[in-house]
Amino acid sequence: MNERNSRVAAALQNLGIEPAIRILDEDAKTAVAAARQLGCEVGAIANSLVFACDGEPLLVMASGASRVDTDLLAASLRAGEISKATPQLVRTATGQAIGGVAPTGHPRRLRTLVDETLSRYPVIWTAAGTADSVMPLT
Repeated sequence: MNERNSRVAAALQNLGIEPAIRILDEDAKTAVAAARQLGCEVGAIANSLVFACDGEPLLVMASGASRVDTDLLAASLRAGEISKATPQLVRTATGQAIGGVAPTGHPRRLRTLVDETLSRYPVIWTAAGTADSVMPLT
């Protein structure tokens, strides 16, 4: 594991969760690629997506089978504008690169929303800080 994986593992341990980070044979920058390697449904892949919400980072954990409707999200949050974050904003906010963003292990807490459809799965898979690492969560 590298430093980003170690930060994610430490964050999980601080929450009382035993980390089960798995390094894949190849990068899984998309939900389809991750599901193929893990042998699970695409919907069980939880993409940790960073958006700019009125200039501040917003983390959205979305099912790999769904697309985030930023207009609906902005209306729900009463936000002025939600747009795709730049790679620099993602790196600054999370300490991780696009394609490997974990839901935890960031330099500071992020406002976070979770797609309710993920509750359909007894186990979901998220990135663990790098494009070639994943971890199961419940």
